[in-house]
Amino acid sequence: METATFGGGCFWCTEAIFQNVKGVVKVESGYAGGHVDHPSYEQICTGNTGHAEVIQVTFDPKIISYSELLEIFWKTHDPTTLNRQGNDKGTQYRSVVFFHNNEQKMLAEKFKYELANAGVWNDPIVTEISPLPVFYKAEAYHQDYFNQNSYQPYCAFVIAPKLEKFIRVFDDKLKK
Repeated sequence: METATFGGGCFWCTEAIFQNVKGVVKVESGYAGGHVDHPSYEQICTGNTGHAEVIQVTFDPKIISYSELLEIFWKTHDPTTLNRQGNDKGTQYRSVVFFHNNEQKMLAEKFKYELANAGVWNDPIVTEISPLPVFYKAEAYHQDYFNQNSYQPYCAFVIAPKLEKFIRVFDDKLKK
């Protein structure tokens, strides 16, 4: 098994997407990239900890590659908005790839470079690519959030449409 760590806005959204990917065996929501040890959700929400909301994905590279996970990451959020995804604003919602080794770093940088040169977006890509310092698992009530709370307004109006689009675009990468 290998591990990938991505921040693409609200971790509830990214968790809901990656939980449905064939070859992904575990997705945990958490925090990374800041200067506060063992932060709480309340601290993260202030935007003063330096941490981003992230997901840590455990995956089987025999079934899905890190490159394929990067493709899903880049195509399921807007990597051109600095410290924001939709209505979620603040450094905690920044677009970030936290790499675990030099191969992941190289692949993330290559993917970012190719997307930037392809002109996929009108604005420049602002996604941070950094080594993973420490991953702090979020509180239990954040884990598996969409599946446990799909009736909540944020889930119904923000996560569900994003998940539906993901399912349409990445049908070949879905768990069956």
